[in-house]
Amino acid sequence: MADLIVHSTVKEQLADQNVSSDFYGALDDEVSELLADAAQRADENDRKTVQARDL
Repeated sequence: MADLIVHSTVKEQLADQNVSSDFYGALDDEVSELLADAAQRADENDRKTVQARDL
């Protein structure tokens, strides 16, 4: 599976914080789950287009 997040962007957003190396993997897992849930909602509503309301 490809990384869904960009480490440098996360680090930039959290500029005032230190970021542990395991944070990126955990965040990537959360994003992956969020996307899967949104895709499932779209499927359940007979849509192929994932929309903001699916989040």
